Amino acid sequence: MIYLDNGATSFPKPKGMVAAMEECILKYCGNPGRSGHFMSMKTGEEVYHARRSIAELFNIEDAERLVFTKNTTEALNMGIHGFLQKGDHVITTSMEHNSVLRPLKFLEKKGVSQTIVMGNELGQINPCDIEKSIKNNTKLIVVTAASNVTGTKMPLEKIGKIAQKNGIAFMVDGAQGAGTMYLDVEKLHIDMLAIPGHKGLLGPLGTGCLYVSPSINLRPIVQGGTGTESKSRIQPDTFPDGFEAGTINAPAIIGLGYCANFVKRLGIDVIAKHEEELICYLDEKLCNMNFVKLYGPEASKKTGISLINIDNIEAEEVTSILNNKYNIAVRGGFHCAGLAHKTIGTWDSGAVRISVGPFNTKSDIDKIANAIWEIGNSAVDKS
Repeated sequence: MIYLDNGATSFPKPKGMVAAMEECILKYCGNPGRSGHFMSMKTGEEVYHARRSIAELFNIEDAERLVFTKNTTEALNMGIHGFLQKGDHVITTSMEHNSVLRPLKFLEKKGVSQTIVMGNELGQINPCDIEKSIKNNTKLIVVTAASNVTGTKMPLEKIGKIAQKNGIAFMVDGAQGAGTMYLDVEKLHIDMLAIPGHKGLLGPLGTGCLYVSPSINLRPIVQGGTGTESKSRIQPDTFPDGFEAGTINAPAIIGLGYCANFVKRLGIDVIAKHEEELICYLDEKLCNMNFVKLYGPEASKKTGISLINIDNIEAEEVTSILNNKYNIAVRGGFHCAGLAHKTIGTWDSGAVRISVGPFNTKSDIDKIANAIWEIGNSAVDKS
């Protein structure tokens, strides 16, 4: 199969990741931080190395402030629910994933208000609109690094400076940026960063992280065993153990640590350039098809995503045809981000998302472009 659904999860995975996970499972997979024997301590040591490797990718000085989660959604919920309180105001954007918008909607019932800054038809956000939305009780600004719908990159550094100037916490959803954009928490003034393990970092499914700045007072939202302070019935709020209650997925985390080093060796700039070249190549082909509607900005202003619709054919049907007839994997629909689709004008139709990764080639792009050409011409003939 030609895999072009990297926006959902990356594929294939590095072979070394599988080997690292297998070695853990077969040779030493104890419960880290829970026992004093070799297997437990060895697992804890490898988890520690993984934490440090991931922290280095984002210029996180204190790796202990990086908490492992099962995905970006859990990380976002941990930060949003653990930080905001009744009477607080939060600013976000219309280009956010439901992993941001739904927790904020839920918190309305608990007295947390919000302002949603609208993007333009390309999915771009004006930082001035965010600054104009600040109120006396604004405690948090939450912005995606890049849209999972259009790939549009957000002006994080400008927004981070606005947040810092006004004494407001700045949280970034790194789901579509980690591994393909430089998300330097110091340079971008990021106070909380939600990171997926399984997308741009190329790690296993069911992995993610949350970075929390020392300036943020976060409450644990899950209580349970931490391997520390076991006599107390009060959940500790120390990092990272107080925020990793229960047994962590050590084999997957160790595999993710391998992948973080793999991405570091490849170079984020090299990966980003490769994906931009592929998307630019694809967009140029799509622009020459008069039955294709292409959404979002030019390739240099987005991550490795092309979002399209084909005249006279539903997005889900295009996805199905690409899968069944051409053996090509993409995603059609609303991408868990309905408000983003409303912003760019695809609220009624949804769209087809083509998302590349570091292992895709120009040959893959040629094949999907030819397939879209055939599908589009067939739809035109039937109409």
